[in-house]
Order: sequence, then C-alpha cells, then structure tokens
Amino acid sequence: MHNSPAPDSDQPNDSVEARADHPYATLTPDLVLDALAELGMYGDGRLMALSSYENRVYQVSLEDGSRVVTKFYRPERWSNAQILEEHAFSTELQAAEVPVVAPLSINHQTLHQFGGFAFSVSPWRGGRTPELDDFEVLEWIGRFLARIHTVGAKRPFELRPALNVQNFGIESRDWLLANQIIPLDQEAAWTKACDEALALAGAQINPAHMSDSGFSLQSATQIRLHGDCHPGNVLWTPVDEHGGGPHFVDLDDARTGPAVQDLWMLLSGERPQRTVQLSALLDGYEQFRSFDRRELALIEPLRTLRLIHYSAWLARRFADPIFPINFPWFGSSDYWRGQINMLNEQIEAMQEAPLVA
Repeated sequence: MHNSPAPDSDQPNDSVEARADHPYATLTPDLVLDALAELGMYGDGRLMALSSYENRVYQVSLEDGSRVVTKFYRPERWSNAQILEEHAFSTELQAAEVPVVAPLSINHQTLHQFGGFAFSVSPWRGGRTPELDDFEVLEWIGRFLARIHTVGAKRPFELRPALNVQNFGIESRDWLLANQIIPLDQEAAWTKACDEALALAGAQINPAHMSDSGFSLQSATQIRLHGDCHPGNVLWTPVDEHGGGPHFVDLDDARTGPAVQDLWMLLSGERPQRTVQLSALLDGYEQFRSFDRRELALIEPLRTLRLIHYSAWLARRFADPIFPINFPWFGSSDYWRGQINMLNEQIEAMQEAPLVA
C-alpha cells in the first residue's frame, strides 16, 4: 500500500521518484514547530495530524496550555492572493457573528511563509459531526447557512473561481482521458456515461441549453459560498448555558456559485429522507434569507459535477504518498466500474423531477 503500483497496475502509474518528490516531502514536525516559534508560539512537543488530504493540518499544543490548528497549504494550488481572499471572507463572517473558524491575525497577517510553505494558524475548536437525522439540528444549520450567504451576497470574489460545468466537469473528464487514467477495459463505458451525464447536466447549467423552465446555473444568483459544506466541515458542540450548536470549518474551497451548493451535500439517503432533510434545512434558512426554489433543479447536476471532479482530484493527487495509503482502492477496474454505475444513476436522477420542500 505504501509502494508505487507496478507498471502494469490498473492504478494511476506514478513512479516512486515522483512520490518521493511530492510537495510535502520536507514538511516535518520540526518544521511545523519552527514555523510557529517564528510567530512567537511555542509548542510543548505535542502535535497531531488532523484529517486533511488537500493541505496538511496539525493540532499543536502550546507551552501556555492552549491549542491551535495550523494549516500548511498545498503548494501551487491557490495563489497567496486567493488564500487571502478566503481569509478575508472568513474574517467577514466572524465579524457578522457567524460561527466559522477564521485564521488568527498575527503581526497583522493571517498568511505566513516558512520553509517554502504558506501557512495559517487558527484557534482550536472541538466538536463532532452533527446528527443530520435530527430536524432541529438541520434547521439550526440552515439558519447559519443563510447567515453565511447573506454575508456572501454582499460582494463578489474577485480572484477565486466560480463553480461551473467547464472547470468541474469538462476539464476533469478531459484530463482523466488525456492522461490515460482509466483502465482500458472500462474507458469506453466510462466515457460514454460521463459524456451523457455532462450533456444532461449542461441542460441545466449551460445557459445555451436551458431547461424548459428557462432556469440555469448562470441565471441563479451567484454568491460567495463555503463551497464544500459536507457534514465533516460542520462541527457540533453540546448546547448549554455557554452556547453550543454548529460551527463551520475549512473554507479552503470557497468559491462563487448558487446557494443550493451549500445545502445539497448535507442531504443523504433515499428521496423521502432527503426531502425531509431539505425541508428542515430550508425551514431554518428562510428564517433569515429567501431561497429561490428553482435552484433545487440544480442539485443532481451539481452532484454529477462533483462525482467527476472527485475522480480527477484523486488522480491528480495520487503522487502524494498519503493518497495511496488512504485511498488504496482508487484506480482499479472495480473503482471505475463503480463510477460508471454512479454516473448512470445520476443520468436517471437528472431525468426525474427535482426535490421539493
């Protein structure tokens, strides 16, 4: 699992040398502690890696008894200016009393440089994954999502990308095919399913091929979003006299898009269950902000784009040793057979009536 796949493997064909030269090869615990020390924050030697694949994130205990979380950004993914735009958004949300974890300003800066890495430091916040089958929890999360979107609608991102079919779907498909990532025994079937799924998604997302309702992704109101609001990025703390409830972490994928993008990833299960969950979210959401119900038609196209984008993301990152360790199943014929099945399911889902709430 730690070794590079053999040349005839049906996993992505990355060499051992490429993996030894991955962006985080020089990021050692000593470097993490030295980076913090340069900011006047001295660790007591206790350092724990947190679950993160795109970046490297560590919980560090300091000599004064406090804990911080430091994020070392993957080199060459975002520009410094794009990272700072995310920081400004999270700081703006925090100023509006929205429960997000924003980076600390240290020496009047939120982004720092050390050892060839850009990094930030945030306060540590505990919590667990919220109970998404609890109507009150979903309603509470919906209220805070509306508050995030109210701030997000005040001004646009200038540097961070928008969510669209080109950068999430078409570019991902083309990159996978150009780099011969898909095993030959699955390539034709995957390409057929992917092309059909993208064509259907484009009927909602591309304004040149609008749905019968005349509504598309581009005709939806475009706002600054969390962008990756899955349950793992919403932490819940027990409610008591000191507060509690949800707080939002990891705005690393913040981008421009429709409000529904931050809602649909919190839905799971069969259609009746998703309908109940969506109703609870919107009951909370609409206490603070109106929601255009036509955006519900975008849920399955957006899910389709994420499915294709996710496979390309895994393939692009597979030279990083942490990926073969944590995703050993990626790249096999069985994996791509499963992707074909999911794309065909999405083709069916996009032809059904949208969820209603």
